[in-house]
Amino acid sequence: MTSAADTGLLAPGWAGSPAADATDDRAWLRALLDAEAALTRAQAGLGLAPAEAAAAVTGAADPARFDVRSLAERARGGGNPVIPLVADLTKAVGEEYGPYVHRGATSQDILDTATMLVAARTLDLLLPDLARTDRALARLAAEHRDTAMPGRTLTQHAVPTTFGLKAAGWRTLVLDARDRITAVRDALPAQLGGAAGTLDAFGAYGATDPVELPTAYARELGLRAPALPWHTLRTPVADLAGCLAFAAGALGKIAADVLTLSRTEIGEVTEGSGGGSSAMPHKANPVRATLIASAARRAPQLAATLYGSLVAEDERPAGAWHAEWEPLRDLLRLAGGAARDAAELTEGLRVRPDAMRAHLGLTHGLIVSERLSAELAPLLGRARAKELLTELARRTYAEDRALGELVAEVPELSGIDLDALTDPARCTGSAGALTDRALERR
Repeated sequence: MTSAADTGLLAPGWAGSPAADATDDRAWLRALLDAEAALTRAQAGLGLAPAEAAAAVTGAADPARFDVRSLAERARGGGNPVIPLVADLTKAVGEEYGPYVHRGATSQDILDTATMLVAARTLDLLLPDLARTDRALARLAAEHRDTAMPGRTLTQHAVPTTFGLKAAGWRTLVLDARDRITAVRDALPAQLGGAAGTLDAFGAYGATDPVELPTAYARELGLRAPALPWHTLRTPVADLAGCLAFAAGALGKIAADVLTLSRTEIGEVTEGSGGGSSAMPHKANPVRATLIASAARRAPQLAATLYGSLVAEDERPAGAWHAEWEPLRDLLRLAGGAARDAAELTEGLRVRPDAMRAHLGLTHGLIVSERLSAELAPLLGRARAKELLTELARRTYAEDRALGELVAEVPELSGIDLDALTDPARCTGSAGALTDRALERR
């Protein structure tokens, strides 16, 4: 059952997402039981336990038979939930085959393995949402390949760009996140080392080559076989921290741009179905982007805790391991929720080319001054071109006139195609070609 404290009341970013169900207490209990059952099956496969024991443990490892709240409360006694779970599972299996439950393993073997199972199952749900976002952004980039808009640097208009290039850039980050998550997902290992990572107890239980057991165990679970027990070698957790924080940040970049571009005074994009306000009926808030931005701000600190746990002393750590559990679950939830929200955001995003075009004129044409300077330097000389444009820039504001009008009055420039040089929509450089190149990536 899901406890009342685990409903996501204060976490709308992940509440109701696929990641929420994949990481709740019931999902962790299922993963712990799957890890225990797989261990007995792996030992049976190598002749270290009767086949009947494997069947008995697998049959008893049904989450519905266990009280999550009781396990949580009793976990305080030994510092982790595996200890009370083993006692309950052993009792559920029965006297004949109960001794084969957890045989040779340590609590960290089971909890680490369960963590990898939860991570794998959550990432398998997260990746389809990233694929939805990829498809939506590819469509937006293609549709708006040549939709001119102001490029902004340090919050100010810089030079013209296109919305297609912006959407292609967003998509590139999404694909980068997908690739990192896929690589980490495929490398998630089982954990099996026994009390201090030597596999000693398994030899005592009859294994002629205990090193074979972790591979058999991983095969039962669909995880990667570990090269070594990694009780204090926390690369898998650090890799999860990195890919999840990157994913949240990559989606956060999209959210940050949408939040800026959807401001009332800009209005170049809007969310397809904005959220309401409790006090102001006229508002349609960019809620999806807001929730993604929230996740992106929290993720780095959670990842920092997981990176800090790399400093794990001895062969089994006190505290470093325990510090990982909640931040990792939070990261999985945040990234999963952000992926869900990003898919909804990009699929419903409304683009307003008319607003983009209107904003290109806010600087009276000065947005193309860099292009003009480059074009006029060969004709007038670099110094003269700079002097002329500096003066014309001053006059655009002083006289409230367009730069193109003023340039047309310069005798030295008669006969030049000024429309081509002063129309912002014709000064987007290689934005179209760059968008095409980005869209080649699959």
